[in-house]
Amino acid sequence: MEIIKIIGVGITSLIIIMILKQYKPEFTVYVSLIAGAIILFLVMDKLSGIITLLKNISSKASINQEFLLILIKITGIAFLTEFATSICKDSGETAIANKVELGGKILIIAISIPIISSLLETIIKILP
Repeated sequence: MEIIKIIGVGITSLIIIMILKQYKPEFTVYVSLIAGAIILFLVMDKLSGIITLLKNISSKASINQEFLLILIKITGIAFLTEFATSICKDSGETAIANKVELGGKILIIAISIPIISSLLETIIKILP
């Protein structure tokens, strides 16, 4: 099971971080980054399978592929922003974490403009 691997990486990195905090606290961020990259690598197959499934469903349902791509990008931005924010908070840099969150939110809004404008155009057509 993949969850066992993910939990193993998490707990192992946590133990390493706890030991490093006593001797070299500046290296804990690197351990956290490496653990995150390993976990991302472990779930990459599932992620690509999900994207393929979404593409197949959207083509069968005649959903605009551009909108699906935008939704996948938004999801990616949200995950990466959360990852970066967590690392910043773990490092004690809450102010930087807040800025990263704000930047992620602004990018999500900017990328979603085509979907929002399409939705508004549809609403305008329905209204008398």
